[in-house]
Amino acid sequence: MPLPLARRSFLKNAALVGVGAFVAAPKPLWALEASPNERLRIAGIGVGGKGQSDIAQAGAYGDVVALCDIDDNRSAVSRERFPKAAYYHDFRKLFDEMGDKIDAVVVSTPDHTHAPAAMRAIRLGKHVYCQKPLTWSVYEARVLRESATAYGVATQMGNQGTALDGFREAVEVIRAGAIGPVREVHVWTDRCGPYWKQAPDVVAKPADSPAVPSHVHWDEFLGPAPERAYHPAYHPFAWRGWRDFGTGALGDMACHTANMAFMALKLGYPSLISAENSEFNPETFQQWATITFQFPARSETMPACKLVWYEGMKDGKRNLPSPDFMYGEKPSNSGLLLVGDKGILFSPNDYGASFKLLPVANFEGFKKPEPYLPRLGGSNDDSQKKEWIAACKGGPAAFSNFDYAGVLTEAMLLGNIAIRAGKPIEWDGPTMKLVNAPELQHLLHREYRKGWSL
Repeated sequence: MPLPLARRSFLKNAALVGVGAFVAAPKPLWALEASPNERLRIAGIGVGGKGQSDIAQAGAYGDVVALCDIDDNRSAVSRERFPKAAYYHDFRKLFDEMGDKIDAVVVSTPDHTHAPAAMRAIRLGKHVYCQKPLTWSVYEARVLRESATAYGVATQMGNQGTALDGFREAVEVIRAGAIGPVREVHVWTDRCGPYWKQAPDVVAKPADSPAVPSHVHWDEFLGPAPERAYHPAYHPFAWRGWRDFGTGALGDMACHTANMAFMALKLGYPSLISAENSEFNPETFQQWATITFQFPARSETMPACKLVWYEGMKDGKRNLPSPDFMYGEKPSNSGLLLVGDKGILFSPNDYGASFKLLPVANFEGFKKPEPYLPRLGGSNDDSQKKEWIAACKGGPAAFSNFDYAGVLTEAMLLGNIAIRAGKPIEWDGPTMKLVNAPELQHLLHREYRKGWSL
């Protein structure tokens, strides 16, 4: 599908199935105490690893009727938990056979299969919970966002910090002007090297080709990605460091760690993205990168802002923002700083749910604004599933619905495009064009393996 036709094509398709049928009156969260005939029928796609807890949490609010996974060993716990659920290795077959028997779908597969699985669900009118990053490519993020709106389904991306009360309080504090207009955001992560192999340890495909284990269904793992031989270097977790399957540390964690700043500041589309990084190779992600996203002003109180992302080891040291911003605080493993005209907000974790205003002396006696964003209580994962289920039943849209999460994912994944471009790229969000690099437009999407396209 050519990029300029994405919106027109999907709105046309949506009209054919009657989007208006999905409009419903809002229901509060307490409406989850539903009668048995109101319980949602849920399918889980990718039910090992993180997917194991995702489907268990969603299953607390509905009936799990189908499971899908490419690894029979890693899916065993979920299959034991839901013994009556039909089991598949190929989500295409699940939708073909169970399409009329499910209401909602949880997608917790590797990044490269998020969009193909979620899109099939959306086009069948199913509500979707999809793990972060929402998609593998910039193009997929745009198409999923527009399609979810066109088909009228309830959605949520799995950046579960969004559901925490502390996260929502931080958003209120920033929007209330506690630290003044924010012109800089600095975000860092400890992911990549310690968690999975990539450059400089691995820069090429493995030379050997071991047999595919009987419990692994390799063709279904590959999905839309180019054909390549099985190797344990890819599955189960190390796929994150490989460009064909994962999105690197940026894709893995920016939808978490940059999320609070992105929401509080209503950042939207960046206009310019530039990157400094270690040597690029086409197979695995780089050893380190510093990526700068420039966002235009959104209002009089929200001036132009730059967001700087730090990952990896640079010159033998962790790649981190300047200590000048920290006022003596020690940098956490992952975190973010919002630099305002009146002070700095420092959050020392991935979710932005705990924070400190710096310098501390300037904020003695600070009073938080009156809460106005809904509070969910409970744990982040469970609360986020609960909020999504409420949206599926006609309640308010979930906080990380695809209309929001699609823009966040698209913006962050443009950092990987800047690394591949080797030069600053100008982005026109509304038209989805690389203004100064039309020859790189193809980097926004991928060629899908036959049978696995959107």
